[in-house]
Amino acid sequence: MANKSITGAYESLPKVLKIILQIFFGYLIGGIYRICRFLESENIVTLVAGILVLATGVGNLIVWICDLYTEITANRITVLAD
Repeated sequence: MANKSITGAYESLPKVLKIILQIFFGYLIGGIYRICRFLESENIVTLVAGILVLATGVGNLIVWICDLYTEITANRITVLAD
């Protein structure tokens, strides 16, 4: 079954590939994922978190670590991505 959303397509990738992508491109994936998730769920907190992740350096590092951890444990990005 094909996923009709960008976040669904990302979530359907194999776990190993998502972890590798998070290690090398997590600083971009986190913000873009949250903005795309906002377009699907219309949760304003998700949009603000996505913009802040892309715009700030320290916040980006913290969210990158959280996203990598949640990819390893829950197999999806969960922190502020509702």
